[in-house]
Amino acid sequence: MPDANTAAAAPNLHLAPYQARGLKGRILSGVQPTGNLHLGNYLGAIRNFARLQGDYECLYCVVDMHAITLWQDPKELASQTREIAAAFLAAGVDGARNAIFNQSAVPEHAQLAWIFNCVARVGWMNRMTQFKEKAGKDRENASLGLYAYPALMAADILIYKATHVPVGEDQKQHLELTRDIAIKFNNDYHAPGFFPVTEPLIFGAATRVMSLRDGTKKMSKSDPSDFSRINLTDDADAIAQKIRRAKTDPHPMPETAADAEKRPDADNLLGIYAALADRAKDEVIGEFAGKQFSEFKAALTELAVARLGPVGAEMQRLMKDPGHVDSVLRAGVEKARAIAGPILADVYRTVGFLKP
Repeated sequence: MPDANTAAAAPNLHLAPYQARGLKGRILSGVQPTGNLHLGNYLGAIRNFARLQGDYECLYCVVDMHAITLWQDPKELASQTREIAAAFLAAGVDGARNAIFNQSAVPEHAQLAWIFNCVARVGWMNRMTQFKEKAGKDRENASLGLYAYPALMAADILIYKATHVPVGEDQKQHLELTRDIAIKFNNDYHAPGFFPVTEPLIFGAATRVMSLRDGTKKMSKSDPSDFSRINLTDDADAIAQKIRRAKTDPHPMPETAADAEKRPDADNLLGIYAALADRAKDEVIGEFAGKQFSEFKAALTELAVARLGPVGAEMQRLMKDPGHVDSVLRAGVEKARAIAGPILADVYRTVGFLKP
């Protein structure tokens, strides 16, 4: 098993260069280009990307290689890759300051992933719950990529020696695997501290937004009902209609957090309001306690349109200018490869690969 002392010591070695520059570390995060981006993607990830760029050196990628673990229409994949990049920019990520790129354009990701396939243990992969969920009952027909993609995710992070990764609750297990791979590589190749033991950045309740049709299920791109989610490109009328039709219960608004927790649909809408308003959920519960859902939904609609409308409009504008989006991606690839190339070369030397 990985050595705990090595795990504890390694991150500090990698943080020092960033701290000397007044930064907290280096971040790598990505979003899959599959289906429409929705409110959950925005609150759980994309909004935070812009907020982190002042404190960290940031690399944000469109993880198109992860997307094809399930078959994707090639034309749609290319279009959706641009859409994700446009969403990053529309949410306020500075493409000149940070690296915004598509994963497949940086081959070092795949090259390091193969080495990590040889470092990771089958038992570790068998414990990955997301494979079980995505493969379902027909696991024998799932792609090898779907089974092995946690090793690619580890490579995404460690090819840049990222010190931190913003993650939702459902990704914590993959980050733990990344940490295990880093520690095992460092130990196997007698290279203490070579890879950092990457730390998670978890943003609390806003990382988990539930379906508007079922407060017990996560908001998802794959839900067949478009009324289960607010898409980032929805206009004001669509947002208003979806919030009006969001599932509630026959009682007035909850009066306490304990009451809200027993009512998942109400609790979800309160959490969305709190996240969009950047307020504590308890404060929002207090403001709307005992009021009718119609009054709360009207306030939520006004807030959602104000916050999401400009993002969606800017996304639409950027999608009409694919040349600009592609230029941002090309620049991001250059920045990413400038970091990844030397690290991969060090990995190859450490492993013992011959460079004739």
